[in-house]
Amino acid sequence: MPAFLLALVSLLVIAPLGRILFATLTPEGMDAWTAVLASRLSENLFWKPLLNTMLLGLGVATGCLLIGGFLAWLVVLTDVPGRNLLNLMSTLPYMIPSFAAALAWGTLFRNARLGGSLGFFEANGIPIPDWLAWGLVPTLIVLIAHYYSLAYTIIAAALSSVGADLVEAGQMAGAKRARIFFSIILPVVTPALVAASSLTFAGAVSNFAAPALLGLPVRMQTLSTRLFGMIETGQNERGYVIALLLIAVSASLLFLSDRLVSGRRAFTTVTGKGGRTKRFALGPWRWPLFAVAFLLGCLTTVVPVLVLAASSLAPQSGALFSNWTLHFWIGEGGGQIAQGQAGLFRNPVLLEALWTTLRLGLVVAFTTMLLGLALAWVIVQRKGTLIANLLSQIAFLPLLVPSIAFAAAYIALFGAPIGPLPSLYGTFALLVLAATAHTLPFAVQSGRSVLGQVSADLDESARLTGAGIFTRMAFIIFPLAVRGLMAGAILVFVKMVRDLSLVVLLFSASSPVLSMVAYRYASEGFMQFANAITLLILVMCLGASVAAHLLQTRVQKWKQP
Repeated sequence: MPAFLLALVSLLVIAPLGRILFATLTPEGMDAWTAVLASRLSENLFWKPLLNTMLLGLGVATGCLLIGGFLAWLVVLTDVPGRNLLNLMSTLPYMIPSFAAALAWGTLFRNARLGGSLGFFEANGIPIPDWLAWGLVPTLIVLIAHYYSLAYTIIAAALSSVGADLVEAGQMAGAKRARIFFSIILPVVTPALVAASSLTFAGAVSNFAAPALLGLPVRMQTLSTRLFGMIETGQNERGYVIALLLIAVSASLLFLSDRLVSGRRAFTTVTGKGGRTKRFALGPWRWPLFAVAFLLGCLTTVVPVLVLAASSLAPQSGALFSNWTLHFWIGEGGGQIAQGQAGLFRNPVLLEALWTTLRLGLVVAFTTMLLGLALAWVIVQRKGTLIANLLSQIAFLPLLVPSIAFAAAYIALFGAPIGPLPSLYGTFALLVLAATAHTLPFAVQSGRSVLGQVSADLDESARLTGAGIFTRMAFIIFPLAVRGLMAGAILVFVKMVRDLSLVVLLFSASSPVLSMVAYRYASEGFMQFANAITLLILVMCLGASVAAHLLQTRVQKWKQP
């Protein structure tokens, strides 16, 4: 079994990345390297997109650290009122797809530069400058609003480990609040800050949806949008070169951040003396700071959802809250609205996309969690061996590869026939394979966490009675780990339902998915349909996220602490 799993994950992860590399070493590939890096076209093909990508990555990482760090400090280390509410609102934005916030921004701030329907503000007499409607600034704002909750989650977990005894010792020594923060709290949470900045940077540089919706209309390119353009126009070798460069940018920062954390001094904060958290009194600032945090949460969660909902009901973006109609949801085709197109639940294309999206999410969740459980079992059982180390390293490799670059690698490997195997390009099977491989790290981590709670004595006892490996997996390991696996599967389902970057290159007419259909509608100016589809995706994601949370918070009585 270990040898089979090693061959399988190598096929799913190593083979596509190797194929994309080899494709750039052919004569056509070498010409592509020259065109991308050292030609008259290279400025537009690579250097300007690289600059925009780096600006977005650095800007998003900085903004997320400031906002996420502020909210984490407020919720964990102060006596601010309504901490549970603020905690919930601070974690919700990451559950909302980034293209949902981008569509909401366009619905409000779109101006007359590109023609077509105006956004809410300009249609009501409030002029919107180009820099606020399109390009780098709105993309930066949207991505910060999406990723700051990721930074909040990481930093809040680190701050909660700062024991009250550390802070009280500093106070007894006469240290002021600023000295305690910079000399005690900040050094302890530095690894979390580095992790949060690196993950938000990697997420921003690989994001496709926000730059495509807010930047491409004014020709602002990033590496992800340029990669999409190359593959879309048939310039595959150039697209593969850009994919490798995008992987290098993302992986380099993650590697450097890991080296930065691993090379610093470690501070022990969790001891056997208890885990009290020292909360600082805010005094008269309690309610003003609560208001700031609450307003921030509303602007990044409630407002986008309300805008999307109102837009899906309003015939005109300039009148979001009047003349509402259900046509974009259930209307019949052939009328004057939306050029005669039928509503969401009467449109065969949209219904097929809904079914494909649900099927993709469920199939990928099932295949990923089964494969992840098998890999986690081998890694745990053979800990320290060469096969376990190889499986662990390969299984977590997709974390270093941006989604759109991973999709390009799968096109390079499976886009043409391989011996007797036909081309899988444009098929549902290719979507499943690529999605399973890319979400494998989440499944393996989930499997390792649940297997760590199952005593090895149970498996050993079954083995001594003669039970084979598949019998033990089916009747012992899987039933005991099913609840934790279900929670992980739901999170994989959410990622697949909302992910645009992975499917944007693998989408076809025979395998439509909701996120890509919403993007197509937005690109063609049918914002009401795009917003309605996005709202449907959002409801599916939030419902699944709530289900995962309920599963994770229910403790099984037979589990050992």
